[in-house]
Amino acid sequence: MPKMAKPQPQRRRRLLLVAFLLVTFIAGVESARPAFACGGPAAAGMRFCNRDLPIKVRVRDLIGRLETEEKIRLLVNNAEAVPRLGIGGYEWWSEALHGISDTGPGVKFGGDFPGATSFPQVILAAASFNASLWERIGRVVSDEGRAMYNGGRAGLTFWSPNVNIYRDPRWGRGQETPGEDPILAGKYAANYVRGLQQATGGRSGYLHLKVAACCKHYTAYDLDNWHGVNRFHFNAKVSKQDLEDTFEVPFKTCVTEGKAASIMCSYNQVNGIPTCANPNLLLNTVRTQWGLNGYIVTDCDSIAVFYNDQHYTATPEDAVAVAFKAGLDLDCGPFLAQYTGSAIQQGKVSISDVDNALANTLTVQMRLGMFNGDPATQPYGNLGPKDVCSPAHQFLALEAARQGIVLLKNHRHALPLRPSTLRSVAVIGPNSDVTVTMIGNYAGNPCGYITPLQGINRYVRTVHQSGCIDVSCFGPNQPIDSAVNAARQADAVIVFVGLDQSLEAETIDRDSLLLPGRQAELVQKAAASSRGLVVVVLISGGSLDISFARDDPRVSAIVWAGYPGQSGGQAIADVLFGAYNPGGRLPMTWYPQAFADAIPMTEMRMRSDPARGYPGRSYRFYTGPVVYPFGHGLSYSKFSYSIAQAPATFAVRLNVGRQPAAANSTGSVPTVRVNHARCDDLIMPVHVDVTNLGELDGVHSVLVYSRPPIGSERWVPQRQLVAFEKVHVASGKTIRVKLGVDVCAGLSFADNHGTKRILIGDHNFEIGDLAHKVSLQVQSEMIPDPV
Repeated sequence: MPKMAKPQPQRRRRLLLVAFLLVTFIAGVESARPAFACGGPAAAGMRFCNRDLPIKVRVRDLIGRLETEEKIRLLVNNAEAVPRLGIGGYEWWSEALHGISDTGPGVKFGGDFPGATSFPQVILAAASFNASLWERIGRVVSDEGRAMYNGGRAGLTFWSPNVNIYRDPRWGRGQETPGEDPILAGKYAANYVRGLQQATGGRSGYLHLKVAACCKHYTAYDLDNWHGVNRFHFNAKVSKQDLEDTFEVPFKTCVTEGKAASIMCSYNQVNGIPTCANPNLLLNTVRTQWGLNGYIVTDCDSIAVFYNDQHYTATPEDAVAVAFKAGLDLDCGPFLAQYTGSAIQQGKVSISDVDNALANTLTVQMRLGMFNGDPATQPYGNLGPKDVCSPAHQFLALEAARQGIVLLKNHRHALPLRPSTLRSVAVIGPNSDVTVTMIGNYAGNPCGYITPLQGINRYVRTVHQSGCIDVSCFGPNQPIDSAVNAARQADAVIVFVGLDQSLEAETIDRDSLLLPGRQAELVQKAAASSRGLVVVVLISGGSLDISFARDDPRVSAIVWAGYPGQSGGQAIADVLFGAYNPGGRLPMTWYPQAFADAIPMTEMRMRSDPARGYPGRSYRFYTGPVVYPFGHGLSYSKFSYSIAQAPATFAVRLNVGRQPAAANSTGSVPTVRVNHARCDDLIMPVHVDVTNLGELDGVHSVLVYSRPPIGSERWVPQRQLVAFEKVHVASGKTIRVKLGVDVCAGLSFADNHGTKRILIGDHNFEIGDLAHKVSLQVQSEMIPDPV
């Protein structure tokens, strides 16, 4: 190769300049950061950039500077830049259901941020019944979200969590939810949102936000695509009773306790009105009654859906007007950008309607610090690549999976397995060596994977056969015989079966609750041929009718692992081999296939109707047989309970001048309207001593249920979870657990008119095998006669 001539000084300077510009360009591409607002010299002259002013004043100043067309382009998720004011474009749609996800366009993995910590899918995290864990997960996710925002790879508005009630076991998105119980779902919502947002003191009542959470999909949304009925056309016919004490509960808790910065309305109609066009739901309930301090956003293209698919309005402009008047602030989709201008011209929408919507969205952006100049100079500005996929974060993902895993069956104490007694273990089944399956839907790029096979290999020597070509396991050419042969030669068999996103997901509801294809055949043949223990591990979001395995004595143990996240294989192995003592509980009822055969998904009623042969839904109302009940979960230890402190009677104090209702609408049991009671004072202390009688230390979920007074009407919940706590109890030790029962939330129900009422009389608390009766009595304060 010839020697290159040495460049002259002027040429050298040009080359250096080109190199500098190239490096600068690459760095710009790497960070992908748009110009931040209020960062240049011009910011000093604009009041909306003055962080010393109240946010309300700053928002009003900014709106006053915007032209109408500029305002309209800020009404959609991909908000356009306003260069003349130094405001860059912004993508509102980012996702963080169980870790930072690139499902929405606001998150882009790459460069210094190739992935993020992938936690267990929500349904498994909920099975931990550990509120502090949910908040810790939220804090980690917010660290990683802020870090990626600082690097130009994510937004700060995350449309998570999904807190819909898991009403029907066939729903493909049930995996995203905290389960079927409204109190559990509400607690999950509040704690995860608090962890995400980490709201801190601000001026004029506006708390500063680390990131902004969004509880979705409001409301009664729990059907995607079943027997020709899809979410875009479904009209959920819901009674006021079910709406009040089931479907609304987690959203109300999300707003009033979690202080979420956003609510997302859903595609479906509720009683003939699209949720995104319903002022009673959005404006009256969410904004006014619950006091949302934030914005209301559509599920993506919902306005177009109720115009084009549901034909709810005659013109696009009418759809825009209906949406604004319902209380909507932001459109995920182009509809408002396309038709708000013509709606204004036709007099169907006013500029003040647009300004009111912008006030809500811009206020959230101000609370996030997006108009405070360079993010690096603000709180959390130090977060960067080192704070994503850190060892501590990945360990929490592993711990969350361990805490959620549920031991369903353990015949003759087959588990934990003892590696010293096993020369080889057959690991078979279509989910035995999966990666992407473990993280479920609405997931991003994980930091890495530990598959079930890899996890088990850390304990024993394995022989691996899939037994099925894929999870559907359909057709004659499945390699079942190879798997059965491996099972025959091993000392123990672990069969990994279940589902994946090809069988349950957004837009995919199930018809069957049975294991897909020939999976059950694989389990049965392995059990028949094995000379040792047979353990079935279910990887799925939704429940499965595995009655055949539950009732087969040749199947020694059954474990449900949900979708356990990036470290799921390690978590499963740790449970199977006793390094971790399982303590998860089912957050949903596991119904038999007969339920799915008889009950259409479109039937929204929660309460049973014996006259029509309708068994109801969820453990609170369902009267039929189950495969496994809500709250079921075994341990390698035995725990005993004793009441340390709990009242025999408890006074329900009423607001001045209020009296209890006579025993009329609720049969022989008198009631008190919740809004007549002093709810802030009605937290009942229940202290329980929990003793670990086993040989292993263990974490344990203490669940407190209440049964209503005898004589209550049939539509009162037959059983209700009223408190729960996760504790660690060492072998042979006793821990005192101090719980509080919220009387207004837990010992109430909704009447036929949707009015919440507290039942007066004897309530029976159940904690495992322990029972305790508490008599609620009314204490009213009458208005004294004038002197």
